[in-house]
Amino acid sequence: MKVVAGVDWSDEAFAAVEQLGLLYKPDDVLLVHGVDLGMFQSPLLAGAANLQGYDEFRRAMLDAGRQAVERGKSVLPADIPSVQTKAELHHAASYILDNAGSSKADLIVVGTHDHSRLAELLVGSVSHHVLLHARTPTLIVKGKARPIGRVLLAIEGRDDAARVRAWLTAHPFRNPVSMTILSIVPSLAMVEPTVMAGYQAWSEEHRRQAEQIVAETAQALAGPRFTIATDVRTGDPVSAVCAGAAGHDLIIVGSHGRQGVDRFLLGSVSHGIVHRAGCSVLVIR
Repeated sequence: MKVVAGVDWSDEAFAAVEQLGLLYKPDDVLLVHGVDLGMFQSPLLAGAANLQGYDEFRRAMLDAGRQAVERGKSVLPADIPSVQTKAELHHAASYILDNAGSSKADLIVVGTHDHSRLAELLVGSVSHHVLLHARTPTLIVKGKARPIGRVLLAIEGRDDAARVRAWLTAHPFRNPVSMTILSIVPSLAMVEPTVMAGYQAWSEEHRRQAEQIVAETAQALAGPRFTIATDVRTGDPVSAVCAGAAGHDLIIVGSHGRQGVDRFLLGSVSHGIVHRAGCSVLVIR
């Protein structure tokens, strides 16, 4: 398993790296830090602005970035075979995404700061940008690192369940966990207007399908690594998943693969869950 983790000097970043080591035993970890100098990223612009001490400033920022990834390396378990570090002048989120793509990483790991959703939309954050544009499964770590004992797996349909199931089988957790497999039947307020007249029949059929998919997923994952429970609820998917996650240490959710502008304009269940959840979220693409 190859992992790229973004590191800065924040407590959240080091907690994310520590959480990685608690959750998985990867074969190869790359810790990266993009040193973003803003408009002074280019020496030509810095020179045009007559920025005094630009070279010293640039070197100091690069040194700080290298120290950050080395500190990140120190919080990982010693049993990971390969841990590498990189720090270069680059936009932080793009540097994470570029390295994940070039190394063909199986997972991206980032911590998230305690921004409100409005603040993230207006100001942006590294985790927000990575989540918006990543094509690689992404672990968004919230709060302090902790042992993962209870996991909520939220699945939407048969294709989503199959993709998530395959990923979990190929990339097992470091330790066995208790897993609740949850599927949500949208409430009346969430369905298309053309469905409303026959909502009762529609809801019953979708509940039957959800129960079948949840049971199939439970059967496929059953074994020594997972103690399985199942749940099917009706409601708004984001609210219902976040409510169902009470008492859990991690939410796993699939993503339908929208990137960039499409996801910004249309939103997604996985994106909403990441913003509202009280625990870390693994988005499998």
